[in-house]
Amino acid sequence: MRLIISFFFLLLIFSSGTAQTTGELTEQKYLELQDKIRFSINGNYDEGLVYVNQLIKSKNEIHQAFAYGAGSYLYQLKGNANQSDKLYAEAIKHLNKVPESTNKIKLHAYLCNYRGLTYWKRSNYGKALSSYQEGVKLSTKINDVVQIVKFKANIALLNEGVGNYRLSIKILRQNDAFLDKNEGLYEKDQFQNSKSNTYTNLGNSYEGYYYKSRDKAYLLDSAEYYYKKSIAYSDRFIDNKTISKLSLGNIYLFKKDYVNAEKIYYDISFYAKQTDNEDLYQIASYNLGDLYFSMKKYDRALIFLKKVDSISQKNKAMDNSYFKSNYIQAKIYSIKNEPELAYKHSKIYLDSYEKYEGNLREETLEVNYKLGTADLSDEMLSVQEKYKYEVFWNKALKVFYVILVIGIVFFLIKNIRDKNKAQKKMNALIEEFKANLEKKELEKVEIDVDSTEKAAMEVLETEDITLKKENANLSIDEAKENKIVEKLLALEEKLEYLNADFTLSYAAKKIKTNTTYLSYVVNKRFGKSFSEYSNELKINYVINQMITNHLYRKYSTQAIAESVGFKNAVSFAKSFRKRTGVSPAQFANNI
Repeated sequence: MRLIISFFFLLLIFSSGTAQTTGELTEQKYLELQDKIRFSINGNYDEGLVYVNQLIKSKNEIHQAFAYGAGSYLYQLKGNANQSDKLYAEAIKHLNKVPESTNKIKLHAYLCNYRGLTYWKRSNYGKALSSYQEGVKLSTKINDVVQIVKFKANIALLNEGVGNYRLSIKILRQNDAFLDKNEGLYEKDQFQNSKSNTYTNLGNSYEGYYYKSRDKAYLLDSAEYYYKKSIAYSDRFIDNKTISKLSLGNIYLFKKDYVNAEKIYYDISFYAKQTDNEDLYQIASYNLGDLYFSMKKYDRALIFLKKVDSISQKNKAMDNSYFKSNYIQAKIYSIKNEPELAYKHSKIYLDSYEKYEGNLREETLEVNYKLGTADLSDEMLSVQEKYKYEVFWNKALKVFYVILVIGIVFFLIKNIRDKNKAQKKMNALIEEFKANLEKKELEKVEIDVDSTEKAAMEVLETEDITLKKENANLSIDEAKENKIVEKLLALEEKLEYLNADFTLSYAAKKIKTNTTYLSYVVNKRFGKSFSEYSNELKINYVINQMITNHLYRKYSTQAIAESVGFKNAVSFAKSFRKRTGVSPAQFANNI
């Protein structure tokens, strides 16, 4: 339900560096323009570019490098990636002309930040992380702890973006404590903006963590608490306030407080229209569609969801909101019993989901790899402390490598054994699956050759109309049973059981019999209740798809569950494990 907010992110304001002026621009004016550019990034991009152009006129290489770097990010925010790259290349040219000094190192760190933010905006998390890591190293060289904290905040955003919520929360809480202890290091506006950003990001991380762990309801309360704190610190930062209010609306929706959620979403939608912000309007429209779907106001939900599709198609941006919009539309049309539209939107959703999740999975792997080889979570030591404990760490590393090698060997052996065991289970399942298919084909043949089936079915349909209540001693002749089984198998061939509404009454209505007869026949012929029979069909379908379709294995458990009509991933996973002895993910990974 939650729509992860991916069109905004928060820039932490960097401390002002000092530089020697060689042209007509004074140092005071340079610092003023720096601040104006930074604050424009929180809202008015065009105004920011005006300040950038003023700063570019300076004859000072440091001024120009900063201006081009900030301008490259502003153009990215406006969606102009080509111009963004050109300006960043200019920034590096001017940086290279600056003599080696502390100021050059600090300026280089600023540029790393802008480049990292640009890559983050492009959803290229791996390159963004590399830029932030470089910035941390540069700031460590000059022992600029404040700058390191700011880079860490951006790294926390990356972790939140790829689902490393606990690490993101840990970093952000450390930063919040640092801000409180060192308020004197910041200008008032800088401090307010940093606190606002920190609380918004904490709210996002707790919200994302809840989405991943629905049993931990207290995470929603934490998210709500931090969003409200962010709003309190965001009076001068309209984008920060907008993001936090939008996210607070999501929390109200989770908590089924529809009145407050609706009010917030309409406020955001109205503001987006006023400011001609299509990205924000698209998000607000999706959330209103999601809200009305939750309230079972399906026609009203479709109005807003179609707006999401219209904006996405116009801008050729098939993003997170677009494929989630189609997911909800598929469910609505399924409820409204419009199978063609339900199929159309479910296909759009699955195709978009595969692409989105594939890209995100690649970025997640790259981020986690880089964090594993250059973990920044505890990188707050000064250069002096690094050398002070160098001998200690060398010894510790040797012990660590020995333990690591032993651990790797142990897990390799265990993994081989588990893999062999899983392979045997899967081979047995595949053979069982083939055998079941052959059995069904034989059963069809036997039913087809029954010469009395047609007349018997006419009698059965006549009796169905007059049947009023169950008969404990129900008995149906074999011809009638065969006809019911034949029609039930026809429903199987049409994959009707993938419908979430495939219940006993639904199936009985489809094959024109009553629930009593159908339940009796299923129990007699298949030795199980109708719900057990239905679940087995769904699980067998998933097994077959995983075996024959490599793309299907990449879907999340939730997506697979929904594709075969399960209400939620938990009940699906339980049924799948009961059938196979392993989880869906384990099964997919070992094919």
